[in-house]
Amino acid sequence: MIYLDFEKDIKVLDAKIKELEDTKKPTSKRLEKLKEKKQEELKKIYSNLTPWNRVQVARHPARPHTIDYINSMIDGFIELSGDRMFADDNAIVGGIGYLDNMPVMVIGQEKGSDTETRLKHNFGMSKPEGYRKAIRLMELANKFKLPVITFVDTAGAFPGADAEARGQSQAIATSIQKCFDINVPSICVVIGEGGSGGAIAIAVANSVMMLENSVYSVISPEGCASILWRSQDHKEDATKALKMTSHDLLELGIIDKIIEEPVGGAHRNKEETIANVKEAILTELKKLSKNFKQSKEKRIEKFTKMTRS
Repeated sequence: MIYLDFEKDIKVLDAKIKELEDTKKPTSKRLEKLKEKKQEELKKIYSNLTPWNRVQVARHPARPHTIDYINSMIDGFIELSGDRMFADDNAIVGGIGYLDNMPVMVIGQEKGSDTETRLKHNFGMSKPEGYRKAIRLMELANKFKLPVITFVDTAGAFPGADAEARGQSQAIATSIQKCFDINVPSICVVIGEGGSGGAIAIAVANSVMMLENSVYSVISPEGCASILWRSQDHKEDATKALKMTSHDLLELGIIDKIIEEPVGGAHRNKEETIANVKEAILTELKKLSKNFKQSKEKRIEKFTKMTRS
């Protein structure tokens, strides 16, 4: 377990719990009391998180990633690769499958869970071919009338020179446009970080939801602090000013729903988190299916309202 800097007391309690669990002496009552104390401490800490604390939780490497959601939620998943122009980008994973017997198209950013997979998926930072793959899959979903589900988890689009040379900004803009153009219902869930245009490229949807401790912003706190204060020491001030937490964004009308996380964050109970996300998606799909043919118009109307408020 990787402990965040505000979880020092939890680390101490976990050490004591492990010590008792490893001993052969009967210590069930003491063990039970320690576990209860740990849950109480977690509730106390996680009910008083600062915006910067939530950024830290959103970035926790043990949070469930796109592949975890696909493996747990989608039956018969068939991954579709490549943009048919240049290459396949593993930072975006997508394909078709069944969500409770309903055929769907799933597209999501994947950061990777260890050194090998993080390098393979480029830490979830897509290049133009990743967004062009997403565009191709959205077009396929539109052709076969499949609802589109997207999972957002990226610090931002890949900032390298090779990505710029291949039309990074154009690919992102076209992906956003395609999100508007498709005639099928779409649902987006921000499961970790929603960073800049790299996130919004697949986040324009009829229903945009966020996990409780995820974040969604036009720029990272560090990037904002470097520009405004010329120092990353002000990243906590930047986080607060950016209004990037789920609660801030719900209040501003940028997102439609917050999905609760287990006590202590999604990284402490992946199964419960994924179950909560699945339930939320199914609920939204049920609502959207009633106006399937009006999906495009409703989506355009929703985002147009944001520009006028």
